[in-house]
Amino acid sequence: MPAHLLQEEFSSASSTTTVTSRVTKNGNAIMEKDLLNHDDVAAERGMVDDLFDETYREKEGPKPPLRYVWRNIILMSLLHLGAIIGLTLIPSAKIQTLAWAILCFVLSALGITAGSHRLWSHRSYKATLPLRIFLTIANSMAFQNDIYEWARDHRVHHKFSETDADPHNAMRGFFFSHIGWLLVRKHPDVIEKGQKLDLSDLKADKVVMFQRRYYKPSVVLLCFTLPTLVPWYFWDESIIISFFIPAILRYTLGLNATWLVNSAAHMFGNRPYDQNINPRENPLVSVGALGEGFHNYHHTFPYDYSTSEFGWRFNLTTAFIDLMCLLGLASDRKKVSKEVILARKMRTGDGSHKSG
Repeated sequence: MPAHLLQEEFSSASSTTTVTSRVTKNGNAIMEKDLLNHDDVAAERGMVDDLFDETYREKEGPKPPLRYVWRNIILMSLLHLGAIIGLTLIPSAKIQTLAWAILCFVLSALGITAGSHRLWSHRSYKATLPLRIFLTIANSMAFQNDIYEWARDHRVHHKFSETDADPHNAMRGFFFSHIGWLLVRKHPDVIEKGQKLDLSDLKADKVVMFQRRYYKPSVVLLCFTLPTLVPWYFWDESIIISFFIPAILRYTLGLNATWLVNSAAHMFGNRPYDQNINPRENPLVSVGALGEGFHNYHHTFPYDYSTSEFGWRFNLTTAFIDLMCLLGLASDRKKVSKEVILARKMRTGDGSHKSG
């Protein structure tokens, strides 16, 4: 059967860019003839720093000694102790307070997933000023480092995934990739490679730089003060419950949902797109992280705005971005074509896609 040339498609109606490439069909077999040109996709997005760098080699010799950050160890221990207290208070909380805590969880999670991750780290879609301001507010509520620092570290993670230059290198074990990386000083290669990234797009975004300048007060207000005061003021919830459930427990659950993408989604699950990398497809992580658990797909196609080929399935973030496009607040969503996805499965996947 002759080869079919599949061109890039641009649809102004749906504001979606579909990334395709040439594939050859032979019976039931489909294989890529011309590999997807990452440089072309990167040029269209204006960046290449989230694509894996195969030229990197870890330095020979002994690894640098661990240097513990005792402030973080103490604060994280106290935070999780506070979350346990919050769990014990749930039976005493008003239903409005629990609903408010869930709303705060979803809003803050979107600040990470739709904001610092898919928008600012990968530039997988474009957002108008009102949407960028909203996502920045939600991001401060999440309190997982400011957008600039989060995106910088995440680009390093993709460019040098599971090497010494990866901030949360999963090859160092579950605990390290989950929370341990925040309790020790960064590996020197993480710092060195992070300083060499092109972050001009982030520096040019006035919303990002404004948040970075006023990040600490924004966190105090949006992550802790606002979630606490709303239940106490509007429906007379006790200040203790208002603090420990919508603020502390919600914040701790949000952190761990994100961390599970770095740990569990790099260790547990199948690899239908690329069996040569460790990131996995983990639907349970996707439920908690609003769609971020389709990690084998995401590391194979980091520029896809949906981080998955399955649309809204276990992917509230994709539904949110699509809604923003419908409202005219977002545009130019990058999406990989079904043909390219299938070709990649056939070429490098572990075969698990055949079983559904």
